[in-house]
Amino acid sequence: MNGAHALMKTLADAGIEVCFSNPGTSEMHFVAALDSEPRMRAVLALFEGVATGAADGYARMAGKPAATLLHLGCGLGNGLANLHNARKGKVPVVTIVGDHATYHVPFDAQLQSDIETVARNVSPGFVRTSQSTPALCTDAADAIRAARGLPGQVATLILPADVSWGEGATPCPPPPPPAPLPADDATVAAIAGAVQGGGKTALLLGGQALREPALLAAARIAGQCGVKLFCEVFPTRLERGAGLPAVERIAYLAELATLQLTGIEHLVLVDARPPVSFFAYPGKASELVPEGCTVHVLATPAQDATASLEKLAGALGAVQAVPALQPATRPSRPRGRLTAAKVCKAVGHLLPERAIVVDEAITSGLLLGAMTAGAPRHDLLTLTGGAIGQGLPNAVGAAIACPDRPVIALVGDGSAMYTLQALWTMARERLDVTTIVFNNASYSVLNVELERVGADRAPGPKARSQLDLHGPVLDFCRLAQGMGVHAARADTAEAFCKALEYALAHPGPHLIEAVVPESLGGAKRRVLPWLLRSLPNLPLPVARTLKRRIAP
Repeated sequence: MNGAHALMKTLADAGIEVCFSNPGTSEMHFVAALDSEPRMRAVLALFEGVATGAADGYARMAGKPAATLLHLGCGLGNGLANLHNARKGKVPVVTIVGDHATYHVPFDAQLQSDIETVARNVSPGFVRTSQSTPALCTDAADAIRAARGLPGQVATLILPADVSWGEGATPCPPPPPPAPLPADDATVAAIAGAVQGGGKTALLLGGQALREPALLAAARIAGQCGVKLFCEVFPTRLERGAGLPAVERIAYLAELATLQLTGIEHLVLVDARPPVSFFAYPGKASELVPEGCTVHVLATPAQDATASLEKLAGALGAVQAVPALQPATRPSRPRGRLTAAKVCKAVGHLLPERAIVVDEAITSGLLLGAMTAGAPRHDLLTLTGGAIGQGLPNAVGAAIACPDRPVIALVGDGSAMYTLQALWTMARERLDVTTIVFNNASYSVLNVELERVGADRAPGPKARSQLDLHGPVLDFCRLAQGMGVHAARADTAEAFCKALEYALAHPGPHLIEAVVPESLGGAKRRVLPWLLRSLPNLPLPVARTLKRRIAP
């Protein structure tokens, strides 16, 4: 058996059932081997960033890794941004990167590069170049073990062409699943003592702690002891909606996050890191934990978050406490000229049961959380690493992982252009994905940041032009139709609701181009930096009211 066939069987035996690929010459034996393994689904992407982002979205929803097949260092480089997002989200991905035959490397052919150095940026825990056909499947089993351990990670296996086509390979049995441990008794007792000590306490939840069992345990603690529940700025996967506990996301804007954490004396981390500012700003702190606040770690990403929360609930006498659950409620049907807020309102009004919502709407999606809080339960996937171009590929992967669930992806116009090729894959695979593109002809969040960072009091035309998408304005309907996706444009709330109802009623890929003004444009953009600077000087109730207006 050659290396490629044995590798394919090793992957499938370990439960890896999908390979998102953008192959080249060095991977042809792997490509040929796909037909030998009926358990492996092969999904072609027209850009490597689509393949890597799809593998990320798939793993978030399937709870297990997919494989990606990339062509040499250049292919890996093209896919790097979405592997970065996967790394930050602690998402398991097995990245297979083809390489030149081992004996060809010294000739420094045109596509020769240092693949391992590139890979270490997104796979710091596991990068390996397989050196021989007999060792290949052992290397693959080690990569699978590394990817699906806790915390999950991107594991990169570099596959030289001669190792792939060589004979003498033997498939390896699947590695055992991880068996994470909960927090130890001493840690639980210490944190229980802090919670009962009287200071204002908050739980900051991330990763596995944002799934239903962990959320219910956290909500029982909150109900019993009055602690506040927060979650990460950009959660990997958050289960939410009617009948589930509600958690407050830490705000993207550091000034608002600081306001949220004001007064907290004990911050308990559960599969989460202490909050920091997304970027550095002149004269502003990077760490957002309030001065005098004690940080406690209940569970690291390598531990069992759910079991740790249940142990803490037991120590606090909260096992039988009644958790506060989000009541079922929907916003009314929006009307009139379309705005980003009305798009979010329409999604909340029409969101179907068990939907998967992929949010890369940046500024246009500020109201999405508030508008969908009481909608039927759903999963929310967000931009974990901040590298835009995640939304459309994530939707591809989520739809393949959960073919019985509708997927709605909300993306900005600038973000959509990074990985627009994902629409073609949606059409080719007939995926039930509805893409909503906010077309405001601007990198709106960067216009906001230009004001916040204090780069110039009066940015000139060249500076402004780098953040402007007018001239020409993008036509997403034509772009989508050119890749086989049904598309509609809306500039009124009535037209948008009609288009969304149609998309949800007809399986397959759809795109709705929402023509909207900037959510934080004009006077709002000019006032925002001043308002954010003023928050610390305002009475706390007033400041928190303003926060809810800006980012509920």
